[in-house]
Amino acid sequence: MLPYVARRLASLIPLLAGMVVLGFAIIQLAPGDPVQVLVGDYPAPPEYVQQVRERFGLDRPVIVQLVRYASQVLRGNLGHSFFYNEPVLDLVIGRLPATLLLMGAALVISSVAGVLLGVACGRRPGSLTDSTLLVLGLVGYSLPVFWLGQLLLMGLSLKLDWFPTQGMRSLTVGLSPLARGLDVAHHLALPALTLATRYLALNVRLTRASLVEVSGMEYLQTARAKGLAERVVIYKHALRNALLPVVTMIGLNVGHLVAGAVLTETVFAWPGLGRLIFDAILHRDYPLMLGGLLVVTVCVVVGNLLADIAYAWIDPRIRLGSRA
Repeated sequence: MLPYVARRLASLIPLLAGMVVLGFAIIQLAPGDPVQVLVGDYPAPPEYVQQVRERFGLDRPVIVQLVRYASQVLRGNLGHSFFYNEPVLDLVIGRLPATLLLMGAALVISSVAGVLLGVACGRRPGSLTDSTLLVLGLVGYSLPVFWLGQLLLMGLSLKLDWFPTQGMRSLTVGLSPLARGLDVAHHLALPALTLATRYLALNVRLTRASLVEVSGMEYLQTARAKGLAERVVIYKHALRNALLPVVTMIGLNVGHLVAGAVLTETVFAWPGLGRLIFDAILHRDYPLMLGGLLVVTVCVVVGNLLADIAYAWIDPRIRLGSRA
């Protein structure tokens, strides 16, 4: 397993380098001028505008700016935010834990519940449970994140007052560590459920289809002929092979969770990285946009790497084929 992981890590270096160049090029092609945002709506002397450009290095050729930024990234420096006037790395590190908490909770909910509900559907195809869960899954997959979030806010927060409407924690002091953790979990419930719903429905349908596909395999018939309990046949033998496409999809979902986190954090005022990137786009804060994009890319790459490792652990033929 270790040589397989080492080869996968080595292959990520050119990928990250390409994402730095591609992200820089896309942001340079985007409309808008960050200097005009910094100067404001009031007319400013051309000398002052030029001075601002020189201060942030925006007067230099694009290729020079790219080389300078790449060299900064190699040294662990993501630049200085135009709008916040703080190091980008400090801003990102301050917001990243909240986003990782939201994404992690949504990923756990969608993965664990999706597999368990998918098994419940796949064990008895065509049953009432199967039909009901498939219909609910189709509805959940079709609901936009921002609209579902607003529905949950209006129903469970404003009408029933079961959950907070925004933020990550209450404005209270003197709470014990356990009480603070429960308070964060209370605030996390609705955003995590909103973000997880689409991928929960996708995992249910994929697990069901994969389980139905492998249910007719000869090795399962042999296991049943040996007198093994149906629960053992499903969870120990069938599910291991049925999980292969599900694990791949879970790894791909990490990237989609990042995109969904931007909308979810905006709806619920969750103080995470997605909301920070959204504000950076509004203010044309190029260094913060690039830093956020780079961190999001790393999160997606790490998520896919973990999915590959899990895939290789479930099916040893993957790492043996890679070695060959």
